[in-house]
Amino acid sequence: MLPVSVSTLKSFEALKSVPDNQLQWLIDNCATRVLHDGECLTVQGQPIAGPHFIVKGHIVLYAMLNGNRREIAAVNGGEVSGYLPYSRASVATVNSQAVGEVEVMSFPTERIREMITQQFELTQALVHVMSNRVREFTALQQQNEKMMALGKLSAGLAHELNNPASAIVRDSVSLLEHLKMEPRSFKQVIAIQMTAEQVDAVNDELFRLLAIKDRPRLTLKEKTKREDEMTAWLDDHNIENGYDVAENFVDFGFGVENLETFCSHIPSDYCSPVFNWISQLLNTERMVQDIQESSRRIADLVSSVKIFTHMDRGSNKEYADIHIGIRNTLTMLGYKIRKGNITLVEDFDETLPPVNAMIGELNQVWTNLIDNALDAMETNGKGTLTIKTKKDREFVQVSIIDDGPGIPEDIRTRIFDPFFTTKEIGKGTGMGLEVVQRIVQQHHGSIKVISEPGKTEFVVCFPIEG
Repeated sequence: MLPVSVSTLKSFEALKSVPDNQLQWLIDNCATRVLHDGECLTVQGQPIAGPHFIVKGHIVLYAMLNGNRREIAAVNGGEVSGYLPYSRASVATVNSQAVGEVEVMSFPTERIREMITQQFELTQALVHVMSNRVREFTALQQQNEKMMALGKLSAGLAHELNNPASAIVRDSVSLLEHLKMEPRSFKQVIAIQMTAEQVDAVNDELFRLLAIKDRPRLTLKEKTKREDEMTAWLDDHNIENGYDVAENFVDFGFGVENLETFCSHIPSDYCSPVFNWISQLLNTERMVQDIQESSRRIADLVSSVKIFTHMDRGSNKEYADIHIGIRNTLTMLGYKIRKGNITLVEDFDETLPPVNAMIGELNQVWTNLIDNALDAMETNGKGTLTIKTKKDREFVQVSIIDDGPGIPEDIRTRIFDPFFTTKEIGKGTGMGLEVVQRIVQQHHGSIKVISEPGKTEFVVCFPIEG
């Protein structure tokens, strides 16, 4: 191992502007060693040391989450790792492990204050390294958390989209088969002999009934009773396919009195083909309505995803109704809410003014907090999720409350720590609440948790004007 020289340190991007005499001071006060393959420079949970200057080789940074190794980043030759001036970190949150042989020059942490007071340019360079590290780590974790948030939503969204998509396929096939039967019906209809006035009267009555929007909702018992009454009436008047006709007519709110009205305008010999023709029109109408409703549902879901991710906007703050983001998040998690047998209570202050915020980032906050609440209530097999919004002077306050088992007191102070999670393997990264806290702080706000058995409440508060 050759001695580290000033020219060696000048090859470090972070140190190239530091005066030679300060680099020589650094060399004189550092210890140089070689790490062998697999040897750790720092260990998660232990006091952090350094700064460490990686002269040669490659180090990987990783964290252990529920017994699983998760690689986070890498440090190569010519880069700086470990403790840096003015850092508030005292304990390592990750492991750093040598890949192959690594030559490291380490400065004693206890002499950092001496460096700060005596070596200005060197200190300034290392502070710049720290600010870059924080920025890069924050960007990486925000991106990872966005992917995690979308991952949480993907299964439920697949179910949400699958139902209306399947309905469209099913109804389109049925509609195609139904239209194939039209020529036979047309033959029967074309043989009908009615005056123009009679045809107009039937059409007017039909479209009057179809235009009624607020049809009464019938219970199964009421529906069956009406169908039986109508089937009996149709059989008495020798109408073919009486049961099928009755079922369609009742679905569209027709009653026996409407049949009487139709019959008053139709010659008695033609009541059967006219009623069957009307029944087929109603069948077509219902299938088209179902396709429209399913298509609208898909469009609404796509719109919700677009608004949720804010993919059509920049990352700058803008004024928006905070309830839109919360409701879109609930839409995204709708499948999980239903699957968990969760009762949703929305206690929203609809008089809240638009808030000035980064909407996409806030949606990550709602997703993490609501998803955690749903996970907490899983053990009960049911639960109540309450979301409250209110104005508190110049602040907006959002509370997300679940009636799960609560957060044990001994871990309550750690839930916002990076990589801390109580979820089983594969369900949590330990970064959700850390990202939530960071986003809330970016909005100059605060987040607190109040928990006891049977009730956990996360309260997010931030300025309305940003």
